[in-house]
Amino acid sequence: MAEKKHLLTTRQMAEFACDGFLRFDEVVPPELNALAMKQIEDKSFPRGGGYTGEPFDNIWHEWAFGTIFRLPAVQGIIHSLVGPNPRYDHHAVHVVGPQSHIGQIWHADAIIDTRFEHFDVQLFYYPHDTPREMGGTMFLPGSQFRRVNESDVARYHNFTGQMPVVCKAGTILVGHHNLWHCAQPNGTDQTRYMVKLRLNPTVRQVRLWNTDDINAPDITNLLGKSHGWYGSEHRIESVQRVKFWRSLTGNDVFDMALWVGRIENEPQTVLVGR
Repeated sequence: MAEKKHLLTTRQMAEFACDGFLRFDEVVPPELNALAMKQIEDKSFPRGGGYTGEPFDNIWHEWAFGTIFRLPAVQGIIHSLVGPNPRYDHHAVHVVGPQSHIGQIWHADAIIDTRFEHFDVQLFYYPHDTPREMGGTMFLPGSQFRRVNESDVARYHNFTGQMPVVCKAGTILVGHHNLWHCAQPNGTDQTRYMVKLRLNPTVRQVRLWNTDDINAPDITNLLGKSHGWYGSEHRIESVQRVKFWRSLTGNDVFDMALWVGRIENEPQTVLVGR
């Protein structure tokens, strides 16, 4: 069980609901990054698979990655989003060789996953410094509610507001399972690594974070931010965020500018004598 001081705040959860991800720079200490890199490069850590469906608490105790994803700060992130005792779904060690000039296509991983109130998280861990020329991962903030077949967005090259991960070693990004992303070309002479871990919730994802600021006055503003790339279709995003926030908070009457309220307005009163 994560300690309250390590849990996310309501403001951070609102940012997650809006952007589809949260970023935590240099949350993993240098000595663990070094050990993780060693275990990747000597291939003692498996590149993927092996434990699908098992409680995450039961696995990875023999590797640095088990320690990394059990750091108190990281446990607080996981608990806040999917709760205690999450289920391991899968992981992958992504490797991009030196002078790899072709990037990955834009895609969403969870093409068969149509859940809305329930969601998985994917943690993207960067064990070494990742400057822009090394590529990193490109994410599209606010794309998590736009469900697409995996390669439907492959024809696009760039989006307004896209975010490349340029970071120091030990950075972790946690994203909604439907967030659009793609690997970038690596223009350096070094191999680039990133480890992705997907976890499933085993409890209802309602108020799992530190809710001390649940009534903060700026929550609505955080939820209402526009990312620009969807243009005048911001109404779609507003409705989706309201519904998602209702599911996260258990507050079935939350709204922003009556976006959902006007859709729900179906009066049943019949005037008599007309």
